[in-house]
Amino acid sequence: MDRFIDGIELIAAIFIGIVASLVFVTVMLRNLFSIDVPDGYELGQMLLGILIFWGIAATSYRGTHITVDLIWANVDKNWQRIIDIFATLVLLFVVAVQTYTLFDKVSTTYAANVLTFGLRVPHWPFFLLAWLGDAAAVLLIAIRTYRLVFHPDLIAPPPDAIKAVE
Repeated sequence: MDRFIDGIELIAAIFIGIVASLVFVTVMLRNLFSIDVPDGYELGQMLLGILIFWGIAATSYRGTHITVDLIWANVDKNWQRIIDIFATLVLLFVVAVQTYTLFDKVSTTYAANVLTFGLRVPHWPFFLLAWLGDAAAVLLIAIRTYRLVFHPDLIAPPPDAIKAVE
């Protein structure tokens, strides 16, 4: 399972590299040669959307997303576990609903044959990649929930939490 999780994190990292490369090439071509990458802005937006959804998958399992620990830090371990389970269940519900609605966006975009302006690249494959990242997030959050409930020892605390305890 950890290889699967690492694979999802690798996919998110690859999309970070693709988005960063596109931005770099676009800026260099524009500033040095006064050339625009055709559909660069639109493709960049869609790639950034893909990156965000795969990033949600990567951070949701590890618990490295933004959290507010005001109450959690001031209760004993049993209450911390209860809070973690509740928060993860809420996150699972929200991301599952988001995944459902995003699939609707993929199918309607495919049916409408929406294309980029310049190169006429279809939008739906980008939306599908984003949806796959969101579906991976649902799967990883479900795994995290299962592990929190039945095997809390398998959930590694985030690096910042380790430093705070020491």
